Amino acid sequence: MKKVVVGMSGGVDSSVAAILLKEQGFNVIGLFMRNWDSNINNDIQGNPTLMNDICPQEEDYNDAKIVCDKLGIPLYRVDFIKEYWDYVFTYFLDELKNGRTPNPDIMCNKYIKFDLFIKEAKKIGASFIATGHYARLVNGKLLKALDDNKDQTYFLSQIKKEQLHDVLFPIGDLCKNEVRDIAKKYNLITATKKDSTGICFIGERNYRKFLQNYLLTQVGNIINIETSEVIGTHNGLVNYTIGQRKGLDIGGYKDKLFVVGKDLKKNILYIAIGENNIYLYSNAALIDNVNWISDNRPIKCTAKFRYRQQEENVQIEYLDSGLIKVLYPQKIKAVTPGQACVFYLNEECLGGGIIKDVILDNNKIWYL
Repeated sequence: MKKVVVGMSGGVDSSVAAILLKEQGFNVIGLFMRNWDSNINNDIQGNPTLMNDICPQEEDYNDAKIVCDKLGIPLYRVDFIKEYWDYVFTYFLDELKNGRTPNPDIMCNKYIKFDLFIKEAKKIGASFIATGHYARLVNGKLLKALDDNKDQTYFLSQIKKEQLHDVLFPIGDLCKNEVRDIAKKYNLITATKKDSTGICFIGERNYRKFLQNYLLTQVGNIINIETSEVIGTHNGLVNYTIGQRKGLDIGGYKDKLFVVGKDLKKNILYIAIGENNIYLYSNAALIDNVNWISDNRPIKCTAKFRYRQQEENVQIEYLDSGLIKVLYPQKIKAVTPGQACVFYLNEECLGGGIIKDVILDNNKIWYL
């Protein structure tokens, strides 16, 4: 009987992944990753500071333990707190300092879930590794999940092809409601558990208050990019991202206001008025840290520039510098430095990179 180690998160998806593998005759073992110290963090001077609110991580472990006990499978626990800090959280902070909008979940998959986790699983004799991601692997190709609304290949775009060897995605052929139905059939505690949203280490905490523990922020001017008029003040550039509408507490405008740029040296936040404002759009982007999962290197394909965004038709130019220039003459709204650009060809996720610069009509534009 082949041994498979399942990454148990305490959620319904990994719970059902374990069920399906057990039904298929695998010797299933659960492994819970503790990536964040839920009680003590360090402030910007490096001093320990107690967080009064409770991180759901311990509750997730308890739920995972209850599920594993019910299914009759062992559950191990491993700490990757230091590694997560070094490879994911430090990256997150550095990107914010540089005015960009990072996606730490992508780096967590790259460095923790599909690197350190796999090595730990191999130590306990795993023939296969499985997770509750909504994705599929067919003939070595990473394919989108059948449930397009839950597909998570965007978050897997920085994984190396070799990291997917011996990996299983048991729920990739299921829709979310089918996953919950299976959990209900087994009367699991996770069957109706709410999906986790947002950045994992922040959880339900207030984003701005959380960042105050790690980053110095300075009040600065908000300027209308079209008129150069100072129309308000911001409370730190790290708290804003391109295309953001909420959190701009400025009265007197009938139309919606949107963030369109930052000047880090002058500590200025630029806004534009109206959701179709030209300052929100670009027609090309430079992509660095490009990672190919597929052997296919197309000139034309589709791409997603944010997770909750539809795929867009793009053209790709391969530059001598190793960067990729992605062209989208139809113009796309709020393409944001620091976010991932992920490439698709029909159902296959080809890989992706990180948005470095945003361009309109061959000119680098005003985002940073």
